[in-house]
Amino acid sequence: MTLFHPRLLRWRWRNWRGGHRSSLASSLGRGYRQLPLLALDLELTGLDPAKDEIVSIGAIPIEQGRLRCQQAFYQLVRTRQSVGQSATIHGIVDHQLERASGLHQGLASLWPLLQGRVLVCHNAGLDLAFLRRDLARELGQREPLLAVDTLALEQRRLQRQGQTLQRDDLTLAACRRRYGLPEYPGHNALVDALACGELLLAQASALGQNPGLAELIVP
Repeated sequence: MTLFHPRLLRWRWRNWRGGHRSSLASSLGRGYRQLPLLALDLELTGLDPAKDEIVSIGAIPIEQGRLRCQQAFYQLVRTRQSVGQSATIHGIVDHQLERASGLHQGLASLWPLLQGRVLVCHNAGLDLAFLRRDLARELGQREPLLAVDTLALEQRRLQRQGQTLQRDDLTLAACRRRYGLPEYPGHNALVDALACGELLLAQASALGQNPGLAELIVP
């Protein structure tokens, strides 16, 4: 879900702890084209990880600076309760989920794609709060997840330019427009994952020829 939420602007590097942080520490100086990335988006029934649920998952690997669309992953997720008013945002209604996979199966299918990859999300703190919660509950997986947040990257860039930000300046669509990227319909998990991945590549290009992970993680 790519709604702007001021308290969930970024996933901080300092939250990457333990052995997993150590194992990627040597990668911080490597260019992003040499890093295995995964653009990811979740559609949700709401913004509260304490009570809301994942409705759909979209993910696309990024390797050598290219989106690997042939390896794209998309999964509708059957919810325990009605999607309610969130259907007005993501367009997914209850009857579409009747034959969808359960959360456990959906995450089990996603898990291999997550292995060894740095995630790319727009408003990463929100997506990762749900993903971490449900990976722990459903699969018993509590590995920390590291993500590049395209929202936080754009916020940093604009603030360095001295721009005053309005509420809608950091939506995925608004960020893409500043780089001349095409308009996509929003709030489909796979389309938003593609849009986020393309935005990251545009942002990385603007930072330099091949910026490293340390330049993309917003402290």
